[in-house]
Amino acid sequence: MSRSYGQYCGLARALDVVGDRWNLLIVRQLLMAPARFRELLDGLPGVATNLLADRLRGLETAGVVERRLAEEGNAIVYALTPWGARLREPIEGLIRWSAPLMERGPGGDVLQPRWLAVALPALLRGRRAEPPAELGIEVGGVCMTLRIGKDGPHVSVQPARRPDTVLVAEPEEVLGLAAGVISVDQALSRVSLHGDPSVLTTVLGAAQT
Repeated sequence: MSRSYGQYCGLARALDVVGDRWNLLIVRQLLMAPARFRELLDGLPGVATNLLADRLRGLETAGVVERRLAEEGNAIVYALTPWGARLREPIEGLIRWSAPLMERGPGGDVLQPRWLAVALPALLRGRRAEPPAELGIEVGGVCMTLRIGKDGPHVSVQPARRPDTVLVAEPEEVLGLAAGVISVDQALSRVSLHGDPSVLTTVLGAAQT
């Protein structure tokens, strides 16, 4: 990399690779799925085109990101390498750590519904359900399925099958439920739920102690 802390320390060397502004947010986007350059640009409001290109080159040189042919057509997509995908754990840790910073709400900040695909598994880490429970979530025109099973939470964006129970809400309401900031009863007065309320409690309700 062009800049280095020059320290033989794991944290310093990790930051040499992903510490530049926008790098971890690029990784966040690619944790959802491989993406074309334009899709990354759309998912990173505020980033300049030339800066995004520079960051992608740096991440590719470092072995975090690679270019691939899209499954359909001849377009090039960016994807995480297996080593890059291992950034999921520290990113999820940062999301959980950020909870006090999120309590004041979005204010004037942008909140894209697709970002929930990374945030929800992070906030619900450790939650299990047997038999599994599936909740459809519709936020800002994006449909996703949040599944809680014995292996923990998993989110699918634009799934082929719609679950029987679907929550229609603003993204901040979904985040509030997952973070335990609002209860299911509070949410039900502000959101729309189609199906079984017990599924919502199992998937997004306050963890049982």
